[in-house]
Amino acid sequence: MQKILITGASGFLGSVITRILTEMHYNISTIGISKTDDIHCDLSKSIPIIKSDFDWIIHIAGKAHVMPKNSNEIADFFKVNFEGTKNLIKGVEQSFKRPQSIIFISTVAVYGVESGTNINEDHPLQGRSPYALSKIKAEKFLKEWCSKNDTVLGILRPPLIAGKNPPGNLGAMIKGVESKKYFRIDKGSARKSILMADDIARLIPRLAEVGGIYNVCDNVHPSFAELDILIANQLNKRPPKSIPYLIAKCLAIFGDLLGSNFPINSTKLDKLTKSLTFSNEKAKRDLNWEPLNVLQNFKIH
Repeated sequence: MQKILITGASGFLGSVITRILTEMHYNISTIGISKTDDIHCDLSKSIPIIKSDFDWIIHIAGKAHVMPKNSNEIADFFKVNFEGTKNLIKGVEQSFKRPQSIIFISTVAVYGVESGTNINEDHPLQGRSPYALSKIKAEKFLKEWCSKNDTVLGILRPPLIAGKNPPGNLGAMIKGVESKKYFRIDKGSARKSILMADDIARLIPRLAEVGGIYNVCDNVHPSFAELDILIANQLNKRPPKSIPYLIAKCLAIFGDLLGSNFPINSTKLDKLTKSLTFSNEKAKRDLNWEPLNVLQNFKIH
């Protein structure tokens, strides 16, 4: 059975992937800043000492879900997502042999789009946020290194990821519904691509064999209304109340003037009212994969 080294195993996605691959009887080691990691190293600051050989390396560790407020916070994205990737590879280079495969968890943010339908992997990488740019640089670095070292590279670009106690926007929606501070904009009809965290773990064995770059998401792209009703039902709460779009627009303009402390601004309003979906056809075809239905499988706790 393959020996696997996983970064970011203590995080939301990393813990799911580590658990499932362990249940599949893979030999797992972890690297990171948690006390439970087998190799203790802050990849953003130093090169790890990797004494064992590994067949696959799964690089999940990264910085996300934060809006940078200053230049130091912007720089942190590049330290963690790009320099951390380079330091990991420097550690790999000092081990006895090269891995057969490297799997990198990237993001659909690399495309830099705020709206659109069934966006596929051929779309230009136009992301300009620190998060997107740092992931683009990490992808480019890994492509060049794996090509030179005859290593299979698999890159997954997930959108919103669902699972128990999720972080990011989905976690914020759950907290908002629970506290009755989340309001649906108009009918909540905008649709977003989403993926069960378990699906990434299920994809890894095949991805490690064939490599490639893939968008990964559910076949169904839920609307905000479908998601908030699902969450409210699990919390035994009433579905969120709706705000007419014109009122939300006025509040967003007010938020633009007040800054980050106000709960909504024009950027957030666009994300809540414009559909953004991605195509999973390449992953389904090349990896012989069928995603889980999020609306049927998502349990918030």
